[in-house]
Amino acid sequence: MFSEVYYLVRSKTDGSYLTARPNSEGLGYLLVFREHFDALSYLNTHARDLANRFAVESLPGSQLGTLLKRWGFSGLAIVSDPLVPKVEFLQQS
Repeated sequence: MFSEVYYLVRSKTDGSYLTARPNSEGLGYLLVFREHFDALSYLNTHARDLANRFAVESLPGSQLGTLLKRWGFSGLAIVSDPLVPKVEFLQQS
């Protein structure tokens, strides 16, 4: 996990990251993709009209923990299928 590169979707207007909220409580899970094209497919499928307001950026797996702490996310939401979408939630301990 630490040697992999992950792709995140970030707002161009305020710099916030795209998150998943499986319930209305909590801070949410950082949405991450294993491939750049998966992140673009997710945006084009589920937010076609808003896709131009977001950018995809890469982040090494070794920096995910620091990012989760800095932004206060509950954990990761790893998208394995951007079209359905199929998401695996990993909670930070």
